[in-house]
Amino acid sequence: MTADRPPAMFLAEAAGLDFLNTLAIPVDVEVEWLGSGEDLLAWLEAAGLLDQAALDEVRALATAEELDAVAAQARALREWLRGFVQRHRGKPLTRSAEGELEPLNGLLARDRTFTQIVARPRAELRDGDSALEVVARRRWQSADDLLLPIAQAIAELVSRADFAEVKKCEGPTCVLHFLDTTRGGRRRWCNMAVCGNRAKQAAHRDRAAAR
Repeated sequence: MTADRPPAMFLAEAAGLDFLNTLAIPVDVEVEWLGSGEDLLAWLEAAGLLDQAALDEVRALATAEELDAVAAQARALREWLRGFVQRHRGKPLTRSAEGELEPLNGLLARDRTFTQIVARPRAELRDGDSALEVVARRRWQSADDLLLPIAQAIAELVSRADFAEVKKCEGPTCVLHFLDTTRGGRRRWCNMAVCGNRAKQAAHRDRAAAR
């Protein structure tokens, strides 16, 4: 993250939409959170899609140029997702949407995940809990594999979220999307402190001008 760039935003209630929101206009200037390979690694870690062990493993097997190249692939994937979300938001997905998912399914087919049984952290244990748990691991073989946890997050969005609840912020210049899980579907803004407050200020100015 550059010194003059704000932290990435995680306000969408779905990791797949948080990925879509990595290009945004949080104030007045467009911000890109996936501009380089290091940016991509930082975002994956902040999103909880990559832990420290995986970070170390990927950095050991990939050059800076390879990481930058996969960041470019991630940006292309993001724009594919943007088109898909724009076409389908606000209504439930139908079976016909499967025909649009070839780019995503192609990525998912490359995954090399496996499960392991490990001891649960002591701090998480409660009376009656098993001391062991099954966890998913991934074999990292190239920088391109960084797209796989993103693809999984998108797959979960597409298969588990109600696309009728996917909304775009009503801010005039805002491009952020979110999953509206509020009662009655009343959420309008990505963030009340930013776009919501701007809307209130604009309404106040309009009322004052009318008076």
